[in-house]
Amino acid sequence: MPDPVPEELSRFAAWSVRPFRALLVGGVFTFLSMQMAAIARAWLAFELTGTNTALGGVLIGFGLSSIVAIPAGGVIADRFPKRAVIATAGILQTAMSAGLAVAIATDVIAYWMLVVASVVQGAFISLLGPARLAFIAEVVDRRLLTNAVFLSQTSLQAARVVGPAVAGALISVDAIGVGGAYWTATVLAAAGVAAALVLPALPARARTGRSPWGDLADGIRHVRRDRRLGLLLVLSFLVVLIGFPHVAFLPTYAEEIFGAGSVGFGILNTAAAVGAVASSLALAGVHRSRLWRYQVTAAGAFGLLLVVLGFAPAFWVAVGVMVLIGAASAAFQALNNSLILGIAPVEYHGRVQSLLMLSFTGFGLAALPLGAVADAAGLRPTFAGMGLAVALVVAVSAGRGRGAFRSAEARL
Repeated sequence: MPDPVPEELSRFAAWSVRPFRALLVGGVFTFLSMQMAAIARAWLAFELTGTNTALGGVLIGFGLSSIVAIPAGGVIADRFPKRAVIATAGILQTAMSAGLAVAIATDVIAYWMLVVASVVQGAFISLLGPARLAFIAEVVDRRLLTNAVFLSQTSLQAARVVGPAVAGALISVDAIGVGGAYWTATVLAAAGVAAALVLPALPARARTGRSPWGDLADGIRHVRRDRRLGLLLVLSFLVVLIGFPHVAFLPTYAEEIFGAGSVGFGILNTAAAVGAVASSLALAGVHRSRLWRYQVTAAGAFGLLLVVLGFAPAFWVAVGVMVLIGAASAAFQALNNSLILGIAPVEYHGRVQSLLMLSFTGFGLAALPLGAVADAAGLRPTFAGMGLAVALVVAVSAGRGRGAFRSAEARL
């Protein structure tokens, strides 16, 4: 059962719930590992191949894996104890990081191994994401749900502040390098597994008698019945599909446009994470009646800021823009999650969250063709085009959602 709700809610109200605190601490370890591994993998792919297309190829492995694993992850989150699911996901992350660390240490590392690691990462995220968010909804009171989602988002973005900075620093030291970054990621992932084991062993929901495929189909039918859920999922899919692949090209952006190397790459990622932490904390106390309006504003700002990034005249201008991009993208994701968890019944949380996470398969799949466009036309016009497309999608969605959410916001 959730812990009692404090009489007066504050920006950190959900922190008073003990199981939520344990989940938050474990999440910091796990996502630090994930961020460090992602930075190391992207830099290593660029170092081995020197092309944007290869960077996109690494991400397409993530996308293809997620297409298969994410729907299953949602069903698993709704059918099995979430503590076990979270721990299993952490074991996958540990194995992936350790395997690449050994390959680098023995000098057998190859580009195909990075693609395989992306496939493992896709499976890891597919298990962890739905289970983690659904677990939050089970251990906190409904009145604390939005606050808990934002605090969870803050912890993840804090990992993005530390992870890229540490990974970039380790990679830049010849005696440590990419291998040291992967060993560090391995230790952190193992710590995340240990933290998951102290979470409360909440029972899985009662079985419905349906097969896993039947459960998945039931979740899809529920989304189709609720226009608001459908709109939220489509908006997330399109914004992520079009705009989020910009992160795959930051190594090239830092090196070829500004000559900033791996340290510059880490700075750009850290700048985005700083903005994300700031916006998550700022919105942790937002009134639930404004969630849809804030989400549309954040998504539109994200698109326009990508255009600005495309024309940034100097590295430190780009760093400032990345702070704002991080703030806007994190706000959009957290607001979208809060709206979906507030609308969907508890028994559908895992499956609906898995459908939401399918947008990140689009992120992986779109990275390869966008990488080819960037190689042919350049990163600056590619970023600008991505941003304009995101802004157009948001404008259309805002018009469609105005009526659907005007009366619903007050009930969230």
